[in-house]
Amino acid sequence: MPHDGPETRAAVGVEPDMTQLAFMDDAIQVDAKIVAAGLGIVPARLLDLLRTGKVTSLCERGVDEDSGRFRLTFFSENGRFRLVVDEAGKILQRSTLDFGDRPLPASARKPGG
Repeated sequence: MPHDGPETRAAVGVEPDMTQLAFMDDAIQVDAKIVAAGLGIVPARLLDLLRTGKVTSLCERGVDEDSGRFRLTFFSENGRFRLVVDEAGKILQRSTLDFGDRPLPASARKPGG
């Protein structure tokens, strides 16, 4: 999976309570607290933003050397939060791209971007 650009802050470690996700019925269930923290919003507000389409998501399945991994990307008006997880649901990598008051550029919304 491609490496993010220099504006991205990658987490070196992951807190113990944020290491697992659940795979259910061909979907990946992610705790709202994890996504909200990554996007810098309050967890209670996340569900409203998802319902109104102001937060969207994308799931990509790894191929070749990334087989068995999934990249989950969450987009807000001015940020992107990305998780790379293995097929057991363990978080392998987290990164956040935050544009502050500026809108997230279209190039940051592309798969693999």
